[in-house]
Amino acid sequence: METQTLEPAPAPGNAAQSGVPPEKPAATVTPQAMVPAMVPAACPSCAAAQAGAPHLAAQSPYVYVIGHIEPRFPLLSIEKEARQATARAGGPGGTDREVMARLLHDPANKYLVRRLCWVLSVQGVETYILAPRDGDYQPLIDAYRADPQPGDLELVIGIRGPIASPDVCNGLSVPIVVFDQIYAFDRDTLLSSVRKPDNADAAKFKASAGEMLDRITLQSDSAGAADSDRALNYLAVRYDRIYSLAAEQFNANAAFTAIDVLPSRLSGTRKIVDVVFSFTDRATDVISKFFTRVDVTECFPFLVTKMSPYYDRS
Repeated sequence: METQTLEPAPAPGNAAQSGVPPEKPAATVTPQAMVPAMVPAACPSCAAAQAGAPHLAAQSPYVYVIGHIEPRFPLLSIEKEARQATARAGGPGGTDREVMARLLHDPANKYLVRRLCWVLSVQGVETYILAPRDGDYQPLIDAYRADPQPGDLELVIGIRGPIASPDVCNGLSVPIVVFDQIYAFDRDTLLSSVRKPDNADAAKFKASAGEMLDRITLQSDSAGAADSDRALNYLAVRYDRIYSLAAEQFNANAAFTAIDVLPSRLSGTRKIVDVVFSFTDRATDVISKFFTRVDVTECFPFLVTKMSPYYDRS
């Protein structure tokens, strides 16, 4: 016996009856909706080759970038809803940033936090739109300061994805980064955490370490996606030996003259770079070089060899 599938009759006067297909509601485009497609396989280069695009295997999707994070309202309706939420909560007045900080930290406003557009700027240039890999927005909330200082910095580690369409963040078209970790810190705290050599003057050491930090962050004034910039940013926040080296060289009347990031001879199945620091004696112009190796193969760089003298090979 043949089975028939019965379709429900359209209601009188609806679009189906008139032969016109019903309109679908427009979907809201958010960075969060793009996260599943942006999370790479365990071996990104293998996945690229299997997809028939071997030329993508040499491109690193990872970012390790230092900048500043700020929330934006992607739509006027979300901004209006935030104002209503602030009015409902009441509470004391304050600056705009203080009011925004209270709004973000209120658990009742999680629905708003998820709808905001979180932008990372590097040296004042809007560089990335951020989205959490696991849906946890707390690192973004914690990175927002009610009383920001010039030395405040945020380190973002994650995966770079496609450029956002203009409707994602109120017309801003920059790459979306799915982040794994965010570290919020300030310049003074970072420098205070650096171990001072026993025989070093505290004030002079802090000054030399601060100059080294500023030079590195200016050297890697970029999107933090190139292997060289990821290695430099990693060393700036994770390897305090570079700061004690600077103090030693400054005390020896040497000027810090260059940073070079070179492919390491140890690179094979893994991607390793040599970061070379050059100092020039102010009296004799003799150049002394020191280097350390950093593995930048995957999302999290790590140290391969400690700081040691570097000799140019002919």
